[in-house]
Amino acid sequence: MKRIVVLGAGESGVGAARLAKAKGYQVFVSDNGKIKKDTRNVLSNHEIEWEEKKHTESLILNADEIIKSPGIPDDIPLLIEAREKEIPVISEIEFAFRYTEAIIIAITGSNGKTTTTMLTYHILKNAGKDVEMAGNVGISMAGLLVDRDPDIIVLELSSFQLDGMVDFKPDIAVILNITPDHLDRYDYKFENYIDSKLKLISNQEAEDAFIYNADDEIILKAMEKLEIHSKKYPFSLEKKVDKGAYTENETVIINIKQKITMSLHKIALQGKHNTYNTMASGIAANLVDIRKENIRESLSDFKNIPHRLESVGKVNGIDFINDSKATNINSTWYALDTLNGPLVWIVGGIDKGNNYAMIEKMVAEKVKAIVCLGKENKKIIEAFEDIIEPIEEASSAEEAVSKAYYLARPGETVLLSPACASFDLFESYEDRGNKFKKAVKSI
Repeated sequence: MKRIVVLGAGESGVGAARLAKAKGYQVFVSDNGKIKKDTRNVLSNHEIEWEEKKHTESLILNADEIIKSPGIPDDIPLLIEAREKEIPVISEIEFAFRYTEAIIIAITGSNGKTTTTMLTYHILKNAGKDVEMAGNVGISMAGLLVDRDPDIIVLELSSFQLDGMVDFKPDIAVILNITPDHLDRYDYKFENYIDSKLKLISNQEAEDAFIYNADDEIILKAMEKLEIHSKKYPFSLEKKVDKGAYTENETVIINIKQKITMSLHKIALQGKHNTYNTMASGIAANLVDIRKENIRESLSDFKNIPHRLESVGKVNGIDFINDSKATNINSTWYALDTLNGPLVWIVGGIDKGNNYAMIEKMVAEKVKAIVCLGKENKKIIEAFEDIIEPIEEASSAEEAVSKAYYLARPGETVLLSPACASFDLFESYEDRGNKFKKAVKSI
């Protein structure tokens, strides 16, 4: 019996373990940290062996194949040794791909991929398609396939998930944008991160579709170096495209199998970045034969995800916006671009190689005060001290909200858009956003 070892007992690891067990493999799960009680129960109930707080080499390096959770770097000694022993190391998505007949719509990008994934799913579901959403949002793809194989799977994929790809091939691939992110995982080389994103289309064939942002110079330059076999469908705010999507006279035009037009003002997701997301979803829906009436309706009634430019409420005339999911500079740029000033900006956390010069002009135009929410704020203070005053520091969501409320005036906005990871003070960006919302409600 073939032995599968799964490293990491998060959503993706447990999904892979359950699917491998269902397909008749001998399965062992190893997690270097503590495994949650509910997860331990799931593994035990499925008669899957597991260990926590360690990686026992003798139980791992006898595997026929290792499935690595996306959060584990490729260069840990255990995985280097596994490859030296010629044990294949793959991702959960790569493993799950072997067991599906579904049409796969796979979406990646540095920003906007969760919104675009959920919007695409929303359109297809509303049109009556047998569709599920998986990957970096919701259930893992492997976990989904334990119980059923739907007609269509909409996948959100991070660069970490793409790193373990070998044969994975989406029918429809979407790349929204590429900006520097997670460079600590890519030897601080932007080109390595770009290569990871472009893996999404490396196995595509002539009958497949590639949807991409034709305004993104990084994507365009990367495409010049590749031999792309799939049909290309660009979307753009800056120029008219033949087969794809563009804007003209305050109207979105999607022109592929059928021509769809829709006023920008009727689209649920407002802001430049969301227009890109909307166009990408509209093209994908058009390619799987959703009627234009269904597409228009779903684009107008979609509700965005929590922690992404989420309105928390108004207190004494001051708006509070939760954009905790903005964990990099480009996400925060989009938030600043969307909102009108004056803004009190709450920023900070674990820096992932941010270049604050990218948003200096936008901050100077729209931000009146900054509250740093993190353990180490020196880089932020040095970046903006010459253009913004005051700059305050806070070590909790409550303190940050209190200071921002004091600094803001009626008619102004307090924006939590950290541009950083959350793990210095919070469990996750969701935890950070929820504590921000709770602090606002307690004012």
